[in-house]
Amino acid sequence: MTDSSELAISKLRASLSERLNELEMKVIFQDDLLNTLNDIVTRQDKEIMKLWDANRLLKQSMHENKTGEKYEAMETPPPHY
Repeated sequence: MTDSSELAISKLRASLSERLNELEMKVIFQDDLLNTLNDIVTRQDKEIMKLWDANRLLKQSMHENKTGEKYEAMETPPPHY
């Protein structure tokens, strides 16, 4: 091999090594981002479930209050009797 071909191979190896390092760094950052996003989605899912439960309880409470008011209205006579 000539010196120029060895130099070209050396430059190619350095270039490939640099590109490989860049790709590895990108994968590391993407993996970190994916984990962060997964944590956020998990937390939001829990918050949404809590809100659904609170909404269900509120609707149930409102329904019970309406039912109780109708029952009381039927039981108590108007004040003019």
